[in-house]
Amino acid sequence: MTLPTTMKAMVTTGHGGLDKLVLHTDWPRPEAGPGQVLIRVGACGLNNTDINTRIGWYSKAVTGATTADAAQNADSEDPSWGGKPIAFPRIQGADVCGRIVAVGDGVDAARIGERVIGDCWLRDPADLTDKRRTGYFGSECDGGFAEYTVMPARNALAIRSDLSDAELATFSCSYSTAEGMLTRAAVTDADTVLVPGASGGVGGALVQLAKRRGARVIGLASEAKHPEVRALGADLVLPRAPGNPRAALAGEAITVLADVVGGPAFPALLDLLERGGRYTCSGAIAGPMVSLDLRTLYLRDLTFTGSTVIDLTVMPALVRYIEQGAIRPVLAATFPLERLADAQEAFAAKHHTGNIVVIP
Repeated sequence: MTLPTTMKAMVTTGHGGLDKLVLHTDWPRPEAGPGQVLIRVGACGLNNTDINTRIGWYSKAVTGATTADAAQNADSEDPSWGGKPIAFPRIQGADVCGRIVAVGDGVDAARIGERVIGDCWLRDPADLTDKRRTGYFGSECDGGFAEYTVMPARNALAIRSDLSDAELATFSCSYSTAEGMLTRAAVTDADTVLVPGASGGVGGALVQLAKRRGARVIGLASEAKHPEVRALGADLVLPRAPGNPRAALAGEAITVLADVVGGPAFPALLDLLERGGRYTCSGAIAGPMVSLDLRTLYLRDLTFTGSTVIDLTVMPALVRYIEQGAIRPVLAATFPLERLADAQEAFAAKHHTGNIVVIP
């Protein structure tokens, strides 16, 4: 197979607004190094991580919700998920689906032609469980907002599915984040799980994956999106910000709060947890600074878990669920790569349900 020497790529040139996204039509195509594979990208999903990294929202100097002006306040020393600077120019995009078209030294050539999705977590080969030495695809290395990308062979997971590339590109980040949260919180069929932001990419994945575990699931979402959240399997759907959450729950006993929203609603939602309940968090789209009454934490015997670097079991399980049809994609819209800025604007507006994907 003859491969081009250049490619189309959307390149992030620094922290800031959408003007930092620059389209190149002659960007050098990467080569697969030792232990790597070269993937022709069929589709790449959008996630909060893409926007948060571009605007520097992860910096502790930023205290508000995800907004375009976060970069004005971000500290250059900790603007990424890992609390460190990242190198620019950078091709972002974590949720890749595509086919392997070349392999580097040490990788079986029989993998050429394989359809794959990406495990986003880059790990130390000497110790895959060492969270201190992890990176993220599209952050610490170039990602999938391009026609071609490279990744470690172990991160390219073979997938056998009739779903389209765009549908498969909705899974890697959102669904692994959700499954990572549920795994960390040890959710079972004995639980009732409350999911704020249930219409978002991670929220919708939480609904489906918690139901797959047999849990009862209650979602919070804007009322216009209630039918879509119910279609994902939620047993009960309530307004995004019910005036009296406890009354709205009508006696439901919440044992797990799976939160990617945070913000002003945090204290009231946390107060809904039963004694011995678990709070698991992997985001704060409504704002990272929250008020915590420590008496709620210790008098209720609550367990808090943060969830970022997923357990090694999560992605293989996710591939299995996809292939079994146990979970389904929620594809809200597709955009051509040239319109990535429009796609990110639509993503940030949160009028959609599910995930938005770009096609190179």
